[in-house]
Amino acid sequence: MNREETLDGLRRSPKVDVCVIGGGINGISAFRELALQGLDVLLVEKHDYCSGASAALSRMVHGGLRYLENGEFKLVQESLVERDRLLRNAPHYVAPLPTTVPVFDIFSGLGNGLVRFLGLSRRPSRRGAIAIKAGLSIYDFLTRKRAMMPRHQFRGRRSTLAKWPALNADIKSSATYYDAWVSHPERLGVELLDDGLSTGSKALNYADIRAMGEGRYLVHDTITGSSATIEPSLIINATGGWIDITNGTLFKPETRTVPLMGGTKGSHLIIDNATLYEALAGHMIYYENEDGRICILFPYLGKVLVGSTDIRIDDPDTVRCETDERDYILQSLSFVLPYIKIRPEEISFQFSGVRPLPASTDSFTGRIPRDHFCTVVDAADGGPSVVCMIGGKWTTFRSFGELAADLALERLGKERRISTTDRAIGGGRRFPLDRAAWIAQVATEKGIPGSRMAALFGRYGTQAEAFAGFIAMAPDRPMPHPDYSERELLFLIRNEAAEHIDDLLLRRTTLAISGNLSQQMMDAVLDLLAAEKAWTSAQRNTERDRFLTLLRERHGVTESTLTDRNEQRSMECEATAKSG
Repeated sequence: MNREETLDGLRRSPKVDVCVIGGGINGISAFRELALQGLDVLLVEKHDYCSGASAALSRMVHGGLRYLENGEFKLVQESLVERDRLLRNAPHYVAPLPTTVPVFDIFSGLGNGLVRFLGLSRRPSRRGAIAIKAGLSIYDFLTRKRAMMPRHQFRGRRSTLAKWPALNADIKSSATYYDAWVSHPERLGVELLDDGLSTGSKALNYADIRAMGEGRYLVHDTITGSSATIEPSLIINATGGWIDITNGTLFKPETRTVPLMGGTKGSHLIIDNATLYEALAGHMIYYENEDGRICILFPYLGKVLVGSTDIRIDDPDTVRCETDERDYILQSLSFVLPYIKIRPEEISFQFSGVRPLPASTDSFTGRIPRDHFCTVVDAADGGPSVVCMIGGKWTTFRSFGELAADLALERLGKERRISTTDRAIGGGRRFPLDRAAWIAQVATEKGIPGSRMAALFGRYGTQAEAFAGFIAMAPDRPMPHPDYSERELLFLIRNEAAEHIDDLLLRRTTLAISGNLSQQMMDAVLDLLAAEKAWTSAQRNTERDRFLTLLRERHGVTESTLTDRNEQRSMECEATAKSG
């Protein structure tokens, strides 16, 4: 991932088979698919990998139960297949999630659900027990051959409230089924990227691209200021909510393109409230707000994730969780769990992203199709065609990347060599049945404590072995967050194209989203990064200010919050020392 080597290689050999623009999960998937077929592929990402919508998902890996109302059976079936593949191929990050649906009515939603299904109504409505039973039965039917998780079950009011006493007492019953969740989605994206890079294909984050005419494009590295000219045979536009904006930079005015995207914004909160966490009993609560909008809350990295909104957005660059969205999410939470009160300071993190949905004039955003497809735009000036990846959701990234890759292969007259359906991802390779034995063995081989090895395995799966080997090569020191060390962070900086502090704290690790980022930890990581990048003190201070602004404006985390966490961390360390 050396930036100058990548650019030097492009200068020497500017012709590439495919240039993928957009390093979100779908773009990375298409890049990986094509690179594994032996093509010479270049991926160009304007910001960091998986830093846009791919970092703002609900952390669910799911079939899309509610899409059945829209008649999107094919999408639900595909999603369930891909969910189960991820459970097998990425067991270090994707795990089953028991999901419970509180039911407040029996017959509600049948009539309106039918006319919605037929396209005669756009109104959301409450779903009663019969409608929910029908949907979950279809879910079970679609997964019957694989049967990787238990079938759904219903509970009566009494047994529901016995297990979840904090639920709204107006419920009639509940239904429990299984989907899945992903703990480190951005890390999974980096591992997919590494799979493609292992073939010799290239990728650059923090780089932009613009047309120069006659099939030539300038790739500009915004980190070093260097540039290279490329001549791709085909381009894949995988920029999600930015697809129309990107097309505007790729085509001359005579190539007119109709708007392809019509994304909506989804915002989420991370809440640090022990009572709320315990009230969930390890389940996700998949519930309807009073307006019929589907919401979720589930345990996530020791906190509780709650969401989400579904609001049209015109400018994807301005997306953030606004005050009215935060109020809406908290109101929905108070509806389903009315006895639990959330204080403002218990919102430890918030995030928002643009769902890359196809252009639609539908007044109800929930009716906009969630399926994915590719459309090809041919340049009027004879330049390369552009394959635009439209729609899609995180769960189906592999099949969507496969779809785009197969279209690209057809256009280029190439054949597919291998399939990724059963290809393990990153730390999911050679995943042990006996995790404890694997951890103990590698800890002994590398000469590091078993507890340290267990923490690395929890973060990186079997790739923890490479981290442990690097850590053991030289003296190491703990970071202010004692679960991390200097050499672990150095490994990330040197091997995973981390150019800014937010790359490390928001995406290569879960320190920020889990509420474990303190001011001391931020400054310690910044010092490591500044030393590795040979920044001046002025550059370091500029980076610090930029990151603090990003945390405050996009994630609702202030510098005073980070300072308070210093004291909290110190108290926890003192308590641990006394108990030890």
